[in-house]
Amino acid sequence: MEFLVRTENLLPNDTPDEVRDQLKKGERERAMELREAGVLKRLWRVPGRNATIGLYEAEDPAALHDALVSLPMWKWMDITVEALATHPQEK
Repeated sequence: MEFLVRTENLLPNDTPDEVRDQLKKGERERAMELREAGVLKRLWRVPGRNATIGLYEAEDPAALHDALVSLPMWKWMDITVEALATHPQEK
């Protein structure tokens, strides 16, 4: 199944720089692992916001949930998921 995932990072502004840097590093590393596993297909930034839009592929919603909660910043993310279905014109 494919999913469109919108995330916005809500990490508090007063988070110490060293913690913020550690989380960003961990986030990049985990995203690369998800790419290598074929779960994270594409990732876009949303200009002007600390947000992304990603195209994910997972066996089912539970597998997607497991992938998303494995991200180091998931506790501070507002996440919206839309399941995608192939349009008849794409067949």
